[in-house]
Amino acid sequence: MAAIRAAARASSSSTATGIFLVVAALNVVGLVMILSASSVLSIRGHGSAWYFVAKQSLWATLGVVALLAASRVDHRRLRPLALLAMGVTVFLLLLVLVPGIGTTVSGSTRWISVGPLNLQPSELGKLALALFCADLLARREARLGDWRAGLLAVGLATLLLVALVMKQPDMGTSVCIVLVAAGCTFVSGVPTRHLLTSAAALAALGGLAGWLEPYRRARMLSFRHPFDQYDGDGYQLAQSLMGLGSGGVRGVGFGQSRVKWGFLPNAHTDFIFAVIGEEGGLAGTLFVVGLFVALAWLGVRAALRAPDRFGTLLAAGITTWLVGQGLVNICTVVGLAPVTGVPMPFVSFGGSALVISMVAAGVLVNIARSGEREDAAESPVAPTAVGARP
Repeated sequence: MAAIRAAARASSSSTATGIFLVVAALNVVGLVMILSASSVLSIRGHGSAWYFVAKQSLWATLGVVALLAASRVDHRRLRPLALLAMGVTVFLLLLVLVPGIGTTVSGSTRWISVGPLNLQPSELGKLALALFCADLLARREARLGDWRAGLLAVGLATLLLVALVMKQPDMGTSVCIVLVAAGCTFVSGVPTRHLLTSAAALAALGGLAGWLEPYRRARMLSFRHPFDQYDGDGYQLAQSLMGLGSGGVRGVGFGQSRVKWGFLPNAHTDFIFAVIGEEGGLAGTLFVVGLFVALAWLGVRAALRAPDRFGTLLAAGITTWLVGQGLVNICTVVGLAPVTGVPMPFVSFGGSALVISMVAAGVLVNIARSGEREDAAESPVAPTAVGARP
């Protein structure tokens, strides 16, 4: 029994360390590829190839501090803040929509400018929803057979955030918000029939939202045959596929991408995976995919070894969010899903997204470490010698 407990402690410790190392590797890949993917745009717009990577480096430094801080805060102490976090998020999302406060870029109003910083409240919404869902579903564990006890409340909170984010408009982030709620709900033990009904309703609503808006409908139709609409809505995906195809197995070499020379829009943000595939080839893309697979595995281990139900659900929500968003980004870049404007976590350029994702990773690390501490507390105390002070 002692050996089993020792193995459990070592496993929990390795899980926390593994999460940290995987996130660090993704950040390094991101900084290197942002330098390459943004160099041409950076020189043309700012006179230096280092402009975007320098900004991302500052955000990454702040993100590391945030991860380390979050990893040292017991995740159970975050539970009373769940409702407050949701309230702050809703307030900020409403503030974004106020003329003169929200910053509009490329037709979307997603940011609040505070001096030189641009904050994206929808990113905070993912973490806030994970906390809210984990807390609510943990408290109502005994009543989850009644869809009104858990599923209804989670659904209403999710729809509120999605409605505000879609006003920006930002369908990609809306999909990621739904993934957070889905991860928490799936693990909570809600009856399968309720999950299937909810999934069908969400799919119908998502398809309707995409079809009713002309530009979204064009994206939904063009991703299947992008080269047939090369001069229109299929251009970005066609360039992405050409970049991936030209990379071959080993790639054309770091800094040698051709699509980044103004051919591929958003090369350093939403479509950075295409530049990774062109410069690093199949080997580079598989390495990045492997890192997300490792993050999924470690996140599941952290959830399974969490010391409480709240920790299990929170770890499930965070893992589904980070890995699911990475999967959506990859599917978009390779043409398996319509273009939604979803960045790759830890890799794509973006300050708010990076810092919030690092905070979430820190919470995941803490959940894994909490499991280790619980195992240590349950370990039997060795018997003391006769006459020795206990």
